[in-house]
Amino acid sequence: MTTAARRPVMAGNWKMHLVRAEAEAWCAEVRAGLPAGRAAEVVVFPSFPLLAAVSAALAGSGVAVGGQDLHAEAAGAFTGDVAGRQLADAGCTWVLCGHSERRRDHAEGDELVAAKARAALAAGLTPIACVGETRDERHSGRTFDVLARQLEPLPDDSRLVLAYEPVWAIGTGETATPEIAEDAHAFLRERLARRTGEAAARAKRILYGGSVTPDNAGALARQGDLDGFLVGGASLDPKRFLAILTSLAAPEAALRGSP
Repeated sequence: MTTAARRPVMAGNWKMHLVRAEAEAWCAEVRAGLPAGRAAEVVVFPSFPLLAAVSAALAGSGVAVGGQDLHAEAAGAFTGDVAGRQLADAGCTWVLCGHSERRRDHAEGDELVAAKARAALAAGLTPIACVGETRDERHSGRTFDVLARQLEPLPDDSRLVLAYEPVWAIGTGETATPEIAEDAHAFLRERLARRTGEAAARAKRILYGGSVTPDNAGALARQGDLDGFLVGGASLDPKRFLAILTSLAAPEAALRGSP
């Protein structure tokens, strides 16, 4: 079946790092090093206080900016939270929903993550909904059960992007091989096909977010169901970020979903 090619995404999640001067220096170095005619979309997720400065520093570069989280409501008395329209007003076009650290540290469940994804879509933002299993869940053979459960409440919308995060392989010393990553991505795509049909499932972009580095990015990018990366620590270093981006420029990584 012929389907539209899936454009890869290179996403950098800065988490709770950098201050304004450091962020602006990062933007300047990345702007200078961006490859011409790059195949991948590029987006960076700074912490909330940096959004306006980073949006200004990256204006006209083609690098998009996203929020690391949003509230499921459009507005209200929710101290410390941020609404989708506020993110958009600060220059964001993307947002993360249900990152593994939000699920772990703030007890965000599957239904809340899905509600946040719907709120993002309503605000005109592209949500990256994160799914993935913990070490205990993997070692007890429940990986696919967990992924199916997390996927189930998410909205069926072509704009939504998925990110598979093998939580057990992030900062633990354990390694998710390219084959392990591909198995999880293929499973997610197969589950999507049951819900939305084969064509929509083949068009869905699914990123990988498990301790991606310049050393393992090339092998990961060659897997047929991986459509880019959600990078954490390595995204703080412009040189490493650009090196990982380069792995998505190879022909086999640039035509996802093509027959």
